[in-house]
Amino acid sequence: MPPVQKTRHRIDPDAIPSPIQVIEDDKANKGSEPFTTGVRGQAPPLVTTKFQVKDQGNASPRYIRCTAYNMPCNSDMAKQSQVPLAAVIKPLAPLPPDETPPYLVDHGESGPIRCNRCKAYMCPYMQFIEGGRRFQCGFCSCVTEVPPHYFQHLDHTGKRVDCYDRPELSMGSYEFMATVDYCKNNKIPQPPAFIFLIDVSYNAVKNGMVGIVCQELKTLLDYLPRENPDVESNIRVGFVTYNKVLHFYNVKASLAQPQMMVVSDVADMFVPLLDGFLVNVSESRVVIESLLDQIPEMFADTRETETVFGPVIQAGLEALKAADCAGKLFVFHSSLPIAEAPGKLKNREDKKLVGTDKEKSLFQPQVSFYNTLAKECVVQGCCVDLFLFPNQYVDVATLGVVPTSTGGSIYKYTYFQFLMHICTGVELVCGAVTGIRATDFFGSFYMSNTTDVELAGLDCDKTVTVEFRHDDKLSEETGALMQCAVLYTSCSGQRRLRIHNMAVNCCSQLADLYRNCETDTVINFFAKYAYRSVLSSPIKNVRDSLVNQCAQILACYRKNCASPSSAGQLILPECMKLLPVYLNCVLKSDVLQPGADISLDDRAYLRQLVSTMDVSESHVFFYPRLLPLQKLDVESISVPVAVRDSEERLSRGGVYLLENGLNIFLWVGVNAQQELLQNIFGTPAFGQIDPNMTSLPALDNPFSKRLREIIESVRAQRSRYMKLMVVKQEDKLELIFKHFLVEDKSNNGGASYVDFLCHMHKEIRQLLS
Repeated sequence: MPPVQKTRHRIDPDAIPSPIQVIEDDKANKGSEPFTTGVRGQAPPLVTTKFQVKDQGNASPRYIRCTAYNMPCNSDMAKQSQVPLAAVIKPLAPLPPDETPPYLVDHGESGPIRCNRCKAYMCPYMQFIEGGRRFQCGFCSCVTEVPPHYFQHLDHTGKRVDCYDRPELSMGSYEFMATVDYCKNNKIPQPPAFIFLIDVSYNAVKNGMVGIVCQELKTLLDYLPRENPDVESNIRVGFVTYNKVLHFYNVKASLAQPQMMVVSDVADMFVPLLDGFLVNVSESRVVIESLLDQIPEMFADTRETETVFGPVIQAGLEALKAADCAGKLFVFHSSLPIAEAPGKLKNREDKKLVGTDKEKSLFQPQVSFYNTLAKECVVQGCCVDLFLFPNQYVDVATLGVVPTSTGGSIYKYTYFQFLMHICTGVELVCGAVTGIRATDFFGSFYMSNTTDVELAGLDCDKTVTVEFRHDDKLSEETGALMQCAVLYTSCSGQRRLRIHNMAVNCCSQLADLYRNCETDTVINFFAKYAYRSVLSSPIKNVRDSLVNQCAQILACYRKNCASPSSAGQLILPECMKLLPVYLNCVLKSDVLQPGADISLDDRAYLRQLVSTMDVSESHVFFYPRLLPLQKLDVESISVPVAVRDSEERLSRGGVYLLENGLNIFLWVGVNAQQELLQNIFGTPAFGQIDPNMTSLPALDNPFSKRLREIIESVRAQRSRYMKLMVVKQEDKLELIFKHFLVEDKSNNGGASYVDFLCHMHKEIRQLLS
């Protein structure tokens, strides 16, 4: 890169590394061939590239992405480089239609074959010896007898002759049927239940939430999870409404009308009925529909403004205990729970604490009640999804404790779209080869010891991030191996183990480490690490340590791997040349550098959201995708090449689509061509475009049709429904839109990409001198 001049303004933004260039180059180089996982230690295509995966013995990058595919052989080298060693694991990731889901292996009564010592599951890294009678574990080197029913002869290379007939010997990912020994209390679990708990206080009724929820639930009940689309779901459902008391409903199929039972003693929660509370949807369809029609009418004139929250989760938990099953609670809630009850909260929103050492307290729960409740939920396999519709402070940091500890999600005032694919009672274990061990975990879960991650539920969008540290040396020939085992109950009640195996190379030269890193995964890890650190450290310290660690990574490369050149030049490793721009996006994010207009609830919400993001979600969240629609070719199936996130890339005559995984913005330039506006909005005049529209009109022209297809396909790629917002240039909404132009200076004091690069260069030079 060019020497940095003393005057800032001379740096040409086109001369510094461009995210778009890197993304497009990767598509061109790696998008056409399938990615085969058989070769150890090769970095996969970027998350922004469309590619097909062929599993040949390592887990697909859709399941596991690593920060480095060449791990340092020893801890000194790891310490010197400061590159984090971590894996982002998405155990139930959905696969595109042209890839085969993991095969299910059934070993009958005896269950999966495991190493005697370290308990690793049978996988391609096990070496069969003594003619196939014993196997040596790839993780701990212990030798275990092969059970007689599993015995098979070896070929002349020492491989079993049935190697390619058995997924567990030839694939990176597969599933085992689990035996009764893998079940709670050694008995096969019941199918899970779903309980819907709806706030019917004055706010919830007035803002339309109650009506929408009841209306939507009628259609959503057709989409309850099932493994076989031809068979109806065996998940039972139950309904509760609440304000400062709770109303349980009997919806037994034999009733002409649903019956309500009220529990007003919220201090000692119990379930007033067993029979008729949890029912099969197809049997009780008529009664359920009648109830969902009646709820909005029943509470239409309510004057009750206060709500409870703790007892609501307790009620769902008690109902699952009584039915002896696991399940999921869907809680639809609108306001701060100030009514007298367990888990009662007070309003503690205090903007004066922002930027002080006490700011961290605002991200911590204000009472310990919900931590204890979350623990009870995990034991029962009760996962909680929370849908919030607030019009003021509700203390997301506290209300979010139960969802984020049980493997649930929080959704904040967006329209509904549940994808209800769930499995329950999940335990995830990560093992690694002798020499490294898993030392830290990030995500939505509960840990009762230092190695087992426990969740009450897990869906296809959740990730768990694991950090590894050396406890011994690794060898270059064996590489580093890791195995992730997820024990779960599928939605049909089957107990299964899903196994993902990953082998990466080990290196004794720093240059090899820097040749094979994945910047998007490094940033995902740094963001999660920083977002968790704000609970215990002042934000300034968190930001400084991020900048410092990245400067050390780049200085170590400069000192040990780059060819000598003048100190005025900034030299970045090829695979990490976007580290500065992406790191700056994390530093400028609302959690680490809040503007005056962002609420504490939104910051707490984003903090919890990022903790379970996979690499493709964190990539677009921190560096949004910006598409120039004036370049859209309606004949082509491809989308226009994105432009960089900077105001100077926007033309006043253009229309652009920006998405970040949570929102979609359509920015309309003040001089946009009349024909373009006519095709999109049905009016040629800029002044007549309605900025309040949330969906585009379905016009009968190829451009309108193609644009709506693109918006739908963008939505389909993301795990949350994204609401569309139209932003007219020079309109008041444009301030919100500009917040996502992350290469520019932000109004909350965040540096532009050019300025941050100069700052990083200065930090690196200081470390080197």
